[in-house]
Amino acid sequence: QVQLVESGGGLVQPGGSLRLSCAASGSIFRVDAMGWYRQAPGKRRELVATIPSSGSTNLADSVKGRFTISRENAKNTVYLQMNILKPEDTAVYYCYADIVHSSYSDSVRHWGQGTQVTVSS
Repeated sequence: QVQLVESGGGLVQPGGSLRLSCAASGSIFRVDAMGWYRQAPGKRRELVATIPSSGSTNLADSVKGRFTISRENAKNTVYLQMNILKPEDTAVYYCYADIVHSSYSDSVRHWGQGTQVTVSS
């Protein structure tokens, strides 16, 4: 069993900052890519940011220059630093991790429970 536990969401004024965290625990042999999606009311879930186990990160155009994704491999944790937040960033944010459970298995994508981010004055 694997759990992804998210934290850090909340209410913030436009122009403010939040930092989301997502920690994976349980039966883990290796964690490959990690990342974040978001879903606003009435909209499709969209990819926000991804980070491989090593190498370059990828950010959606709508958040480039404002959001940063990072990870601590020793803690199986991914972070999303969100700066200069806008009302259109309001959404439920979901983290994911592509987890390999054993040396002879393929990776399986696991999801966090979601955390609400609301940007409003």
